Amino acid sequence: MATTKATAMAHPEFPLDPNLVYLNHAGVGTWPQRTRDAVHRFADECLHRGAADYPNWLEAEDRLRARLARLMGVAGAVSDIALVPNTSAGLSMVAHGVTWQPGDEVIINDQEFPSNRWVWQSLARHYGVHVRQVRLSDGATPEDALIDALTPRTRLLPISSVQYGTGLRMDLERLSNACRERGVLLCVDAIQTLGALQLAVDADFIVADGHKWMLGPEGIGGLYVHPRVRDELRIWQIGWHMAEDLGAFDRPDWDPAGTGRCLEPGSPNLLGSHALEASLAVLEDVGLAEVERRVLTNAREAMEGVRRHGFELVTPTEADRHAGIVTFRVPGADPERLLAALRARDVACASRCGGIRFSAHFYNTAEDLEEAWRRLQACLAAE
Repeated sequence: MATTKATAMAHPEFPLDPNLVYLNHAGVGTWPQRTRDAVHRFADECLHRGAADYPNWLEAEDRLRARLARLMGVAGAVSDIALVPNTSAGLSMVAHGVTWQPGDEVIINDQEFPSNRWVWQSLARHYGVHVRQVRLSDGATPEDALIDALTPRTRLLPISSVQYGTGLRMDLERLSNACRERGVLLCVDAIQTLGALQLAVDADFIVADGHKWMLGPEGIGGLYVHPRVRDELRIWQIGWHMAEDLGAFDRPDWDPAGTGRCLEPGSPNLLGSHALEASLAVLEDVGLAEVERRVLTNAREAMEGVRRHGFELVTPTEADRHAGIVTFRVPGADPERLLAALRARDVACASRCGGIRFSAHFYNTAEDLEEAWRRLQACLAAE
């Protein structure tokens, strides 16, 4: 297959295979060149010097915490960031760290990824928590459906900032205000926002893995715990790295760190930290506002393509109701067969909500999207 115009214009940090159209950042994102180089350097250092320069490695951790804090909109709370293996681990730390009372209630919804449903449903058999699922379509707005479901027993509301299937973008400010007024804890799964759009929300917990829009590896992410609730969170994973007096191995007593590090029980993922820190540096060099502008431009371009080709758009078109995800259905086409055909033609995307999900990042171009549509039409013609 010949090199397309889209790949010829590729961003220098993303030297992708010239035949590939990559539109799956809501699944697993690509790595920047800088990230690959950081991993290469770290591997060489481990090969030639072992851990002789371990203090330098911890500096990469510090830089990563600071970048995650800025991305989460809590730049002044760097010490409140815990580095976690993934979103599910962070959600589990919250779900099983809150001190529950029988009869407490958690409100979940019908559009969440399993990681943000199952962990809360597990509370019923462990702590007697009542977990109630609502349909986001049952209210005048999705937020109305959730707010109307809150009761005096509601202890926590978990919500994804952007729903992984439909691409629905939630009004986090409204949900935050409602939770504050009612004394309800708010836990935001921000994996479909961080790295794509800027985030600003007064939440008790924010968590995300780095392997999607943040363009990092799997196995490293961030969990923000607001200081107002950290002391109430039960710590159930214990290890040397979470001690206040880090490195005082001979002390007979110990206390958990008074920062987010209290949620990091053992040896850190330093390889992942080096990689994700490099990826976030790329995003910050472009500028988070500029990244958001380009992501939204690409989303609008993709929506226009859906309309132009006569497909059914699943993702909301309102400017404040979508982020980088664009999901659509092709009438008469089986989504799984169509996905397989697109992958065979080197279009990386996903199948969600009975349709196809495109998720273009800031470095994708209008030509990338046009090439994806051309190949999709070729798939349909071959049926």
